[in-house]
Amino acid sequence: MKKLESILKKIESIELDKKSMKLAEKRQNELTKPKKSLGILEDISIQVAGITGDPQPYIRDKSIIVMAGDHGVVEEGVTAYPQEVTAQMVNSFLNGYAAINVFSRHTSTDVVVVDMGIASNMDYSVLIDKKIGYGTKNISKGPAMTRKDAIKAIESGIEVFEEVYAGKKIDIVGTGDMGIGNTTPSSAIISVISNCDPRLTTGRGSGIDDLSLKKKIDVIDKAININKPFKDPIDILAKLGGFEIGGIVGVILASVSHRVPVVIDGFISGAAAAIAIELDRKIKDFMIASHKSLEIGHGVMLDYYGLKPILNLDMRLGEGTGAVLAMSLIELSCRVLNEMKTFDEAGVSDRI
Repeated sequence: MKKLESILKKIESIELDKKSMKLAEKRQNELTKPKKSLGILEDISIQVAGITGDPQPYIRDKSIIVMAGDHGVVEEGVTAYPQEVTAQMVNSFLNGYAAINVFSRHTSTDVVVVDMGIASNMDYSVLIDKKIGYGTKNISKGPAMTRKDAIKAIESGIEVFEEVYAGKKIDIVGTGDMGIGNTTPSSAIISVISNCDPRLTTGRGSGIDDLSLKKKIDVIDKAININKPFKDPIDILAKLGGFEIGGIVGVILASVSHRVPVVIDGFISGAAAAIAIELDRKIKDFMIASHKSLEIGHGVMLDYYGLKPILNLDMRLGEGTGAVLAMSLIELSCRVLNEMKTFDEAGVSDRI
């Protein structure tokens, strides 16, 4: 708990650097283009300036941290895939076969994979071991985990970021996930935080049919009712979440404390982001939403916090794929700010 308290205390004193943002905006307006003609790319570079405290930030070293964990609620038939797929996909990540690996190679992004609670034993020669348990408990029958384990999950995420940052002072970090059944706890978390009916936050996840979708909604409704009341964000995580969701919360908190831009992937990362924001509302200003997932609950989360995603590609894979794509555009936005010349520098007239 001390690690979490320390990070939250540090975040209390952090604000966006308004001076750097004003200087970045001034330069954007003076570059050889019509004002605001690069749209969101201009806004992103200004936000990164505020996060980092650098009016002309560069993005060079990029990492995606993929948190993996299993969920007891899969026994309710809420997913199309068996639980063992979590471990199998993690092995694919480690061997470079999965979508996240292809995306990351294309964008020169390092991939860090963490076992937060996979329901089987793994080879830890490459995989980071932060296993808290062999999957969470079934949320439709009671809490997913204890409050102590929820805090441990967050603090493990903090530790992973700190370890990555100490080894290579990354300029930006993205969040990713792997866990069969994890759209169910994510829908439950977003429903509780936004006070929204589960029917409006629950999608098909891995591709379930209509009957299974109805069952999934009923399971989430039951989980919320059996576990309420919820006294604070950590209580929501403990009762409805997953070990990997808690790990992502920790990555978000640690990145903010170091003034490193954090790029949120899709629905599962969105649920973790919601927990983080509820711990301190200013955290929202330090995160960048990469894309809008096809999962309807992700749209609810983005709208609830007023987050504008960079991309909308009808993706719903997870793994951090959307975050990696967006990081390449964030890198580009900062290069434009730095490498384009102003009208004065280029000797170009800015008068009509």
